[in-house]
This record gives sequence, C-alpha cells and structure tokens, in this order.
Amino acid sequence: MKQINFVIIFILCLALALFSLENTQPGTINVVPEVQVQAPIAIELLLAGGIGAVLAWLYSIWTHWQRLLLSSQQVRQKNVQINELESKVEQYQAEVQSLKLALPPVNDSLVKEAQAVTQ
Repeated sequence: MKQINFVIIFILCLALALFSLENTQPGTINVVPEVQVQAPIAIELLLAGGIGAVLAWLYSIWTHWQRLLLSSQQVRQKNVQINELESKVEQYQAEVQSLKLALPPVNDSLVKEAQAVTQ
C-alpha cells in the first residue's frame, strides 16, 4: 500500500512540476477588493494546493479527535456495565453459597444408587 501511495504522490508531483514549468506567465489574485497580488500561475497553484493540504490535514485531526472522544465515552460506558455485571455475579455467587448451606447434606449412598439407576 505504501508503494501505491508513493507512486500516486510521485506522479502528482511530476505533473505539478511540469505544469509549473509550462505556466510561468503572471496571473492576478484579488485577495480583497482593494488588494491584488500578481504571481506566476504555477506559484498560485502551489499556494492553493498547499492551503488545501493544510485544511485537509486539520480536518483529519479534527475527525480523529472526535473519534477518540466517542470511543473513550463508549469505553467508560462499557466499564460501568462490566462493573455492574461483576457485582451481580458476586451477588449471585453469595446467593448460591447461602443456598448450599441451607440444603441438607448429601447422602453418598443415595447418589450412587441414583447413578446406578440412570446407567
């Protein structure tokens, strides 16, 4: 995958370099109504591409932070649910233990007879 990315970026940079060599005539950029900047078209393109890349990078950071925030909230919710379930398991184990103590002791001969009958 890295090789494919490298090839794509290399081709784009090569095309941009060729475009820059062919478009050296000046162009005018109207920044605000009273401010104009004249620069070669290639420089204007590089500047626009650079600004676009920075904005795309900032957007990716923003979405990454949003995903991290969402996943951390989900982890906290799951931890709360795990703690609740663990406390229920402990409660049920205590109930089972108290029921075992309330049962009469098992007669081994009756158990052996029941096993012999079922076989």
